[in-house]
Amino acid sequence: MIDNLLSFLTYEKIYYIANIGVIPCWLLLIFFPTHVITKFFVKSIIIPGLLSTAYIFISYQIYITENIFEVFNLYLGLEELYTLFSNEAFLLIFWLHFLTISLFVGNWIASDSKIYMVSKIFVIISLITTYFTGPVGLVFYWLIRIFYSKKINYYD
Repeated sequence: MIDNLLSFLTYEKIYYIANIGVIPCWLLLIFFPTHVITKFFVKSIIIPGLLSTAYIFISYQIYITENIFEVFNLYLGLEELYTLFSNEAFLLIFWLHFLTISLFVGNWIASDSKIYMVSKIFVIISLITTYFTGPVGLVFYWLIRIFYSKKINYYD
C-alpha cells in the first residue's frame, strides 16, 4: 500500500495538487474572508500543514536520492541557482515555499484589511496581485493601507 502511495506521489502530481489546492483558498480569501470555512481551512494550520508535508516528503526524497546540501550552492551565484532549479525536486520545493508564503501573506492582507477597513476592491486587487506576484501584491496593499490607516508603520 505504501508503495502504491509513493508511486502515486510523483513530483508532477504533487505540483498539480498543490497548485489546484491553493486556488480555492485564494477564492475564499477574496470572496468570503470571514466565513467559517475560510477560517477553518485558510486561516488555520491545515493548508500550510499540507504544503509543508509535501515539502518534507520531497526533502526526504532528495535526501535519499541526491545530495540535499546542494541547496547551499544557490548562494554562490546565479549560475548555481539556475543549475539547482534544473533539478525538478529542488524547483518543486521552492515552488511549494512560494505557494505557502504567498498564501500566508494573502491571509495577513485579508485579516489586516478588516482592522483598517480597507475598501474591498483594493483588498481584491492586492490578493490577486499577491497570488500572481507575491511581494508586489504585499507592497501594493501596504501603500493602500497607508491611506486608510493615515500613518506609515514599518513594523506591523
